[in-house]
Amino acid sequence: MKQLIPFLKLFKHQWLMMFIGLFLSITTLMAGIGLLSLSGWFLSATAVAGLSVATAQAFNYFTPAGGVRFLSIARTASRYGERLATHEATFKLLTQLRSWAWRKLMPLSASDLKGVRGGDLLNRLVADIDTLDHLYLRLVTPMAASLLMIAALYLFLGWFDSSLAVTLCSLLLLFWLLLPLAFYLLGEEPGRQQLESKRQYRVLLLEYLQGQAELTLFGAVKRYRAELDQAQAALFASQSAMAKVTALSQATLVLCHGVAVVVLFYLAAHGVGDNIPPGPMLALVVFMTLACIEMLMPLAGAFQHLSACVLAAERVNEVVDKQPSIRFVEQSTLAITQGDLRISQVQFGYHAGQKVLDGIDLTVKAGSKVALLGQTGCGKSSLLSLLTREWQAQSGEITIDGHELDRYSETALRSGMTVVSQRIYLFAGTLRDNLILAQLAPEFTELMTRAERNAARAANDIVLIEVLNRVGLGSLVQGDKPLDTWIGEGGRQLSGGEQRRIGVARALLRDAPLLLLDEPTEGLDQRTEREILAILFEFAKDKTLLMISHRLTAMSQMDRIHLMENGQIRQSGSHQTLLQQDSYYASLYQRLTEA
Repeated sequence: MKQLIPFLKLFKHQWLMMFIGLFLSITTLMAGIGLLSLSGWFLSATAVAGLSVATAQAFNYFTPAGGVRFLSIARTASRYGERLATHEATFKLLTQLRSWAWRKLMPLSASDLKGVRGGDLLNRLVADIDTLDHLYLRLVTPMAASLLMIAALYLFLGWFDSSLAVTLCSLLLLFWLLLPLAFYLLGEEPGRQQLESKRQYRVLLLEYLQGQAELTLFGAVKRYRAELDQAQAALFASQSAMAKVTALSQATLVLCHGVAVVVLFYLAAHGVGDNIPPGPMLALVVFMTLACIEMLMPLAGAFQHLSACVLAAERVNEVVDKQPSIRFVEQSTLAITQGDLRISQVQFGYHAGQKVLDGIDLTVKAGSKVALLGQTGCGKSSLLSLLTREWQAQSGEITIDGHELDRYSETALRSGMTVVSQRIYLFAGTLRDNLILAQLAPEFTELMTRAERNAARAANDIVLIEVLNRVGLGSLVQGDKPLDTWIGEGGRQLSGGEQRRIGVARALLRDAPLLLLDEPTEGLDQRTEREILAILFEFAKDKTLLMISHRLTAMSQMDRIHLMENGQIRQSGSHQTLLQQDSYYASLYQRLTEA
């Protein structure tokens, strides 16, 4: 249970809404039990009063009738309010949980998350945290409300008959203790299986959808589809097992409740307090016991979800409890101003005993343009990940502007370099949303008027439109509100070339001295590639540029070119020098030129 402690601590931030939800839940139960009890007593008392003319005329029909109407309205209103309050508290808790988990994940580097599949990580952030909403909605609130109602019933019924109050509340307390425990044990394994099978199905489904092109190319669609069908069958089986436990819990609860009704009916039939025979008070006690089913119903199912909550908490904690292996200094006055880059004797491997980079030396002088070429797997992108501190070299030294890389704060490092990677990440949103990620947002102060804020936003929109026109996306900024164009999930409404140009536009919005390009034109035709590189080179004319590629477009514009092979730099020189001295480079350039 200790896995739930970090999540329970977050409840304090929503204590007011949670208390309101609990209060309204208790009010609903009190109104429901009171309504049925009063109705039973009123009907019985009315029947008894109608036995003679004198009693019929003396009986007060209006007060109980008004009470019935009041309680029915109160029950409806409080139930509605309880749903609003508890669900509002739940949604706020889920938002807070995701924000908390994301803040824990942000400092983690790629090395900290190695071995965690993307689909599994997504499942932990979505499905597992969704499962944790049962803590408040189906565990804390129903259990607390029912326990408090048992105490309230004892006080109310004890006013008429203390022995009946002890009997009823003892039975209810016994159910309150035993039923959740029994069905927690019965539902523990099915709950874990359901959560695990759901996780496995999500992971396989995500990989199946994302890898359609590769799976089709290598003829593996049927095999992956068979695995997906097996995972789906396992999920259905776990859901069926959990449904059987739920059905058994409801049946057991109805049986226990029936026993309580029979016992109270038998005892109350001998008299209720001073009322012997009990008369209408018998109906009040029996109907009160009947109404207790409303507060007992959530109990049987509540602890079925506890095992799933514990497992979900364990899985989320596995990620958020990780300590970042790469730490940035919290406060530093250093800033990247020149972009002078030096790499000396760097050794790096993703696993022990493996060398991806083997004693590599590289110098990129401030303002120079350098290309790093090599076949896939030679270590080019790994070197870039060391510069951005996604990974940490096992040995060697990397400096920028004469200072070691680990002396820069994360803010200084990120603001000092612009990275254009081979994959452009676009989010479900507007053009504006996807562009302002790359720039510092316009500064707003509390002293600014609404007109001044709108003017600042409008001025920033002009900058965004100019950048889009500059990268050849003028067709996207037509109409009255061009930046409000929705680009869809992953930018699916844009072509591959347009997505690349969005990535270039982001780079142009960042005035950083060091520009890192990692296969920025991968998958593009030669014409589009030349256009994008021309824009980038124009932008970087006063900046330090390091481009990683396995293609030779624009190599003549580079100050120096390094050829990588097996984690080392095999040959270096200018474009003309390499054409004369390196036969492989010359033959590759010849083939690309002819193509």
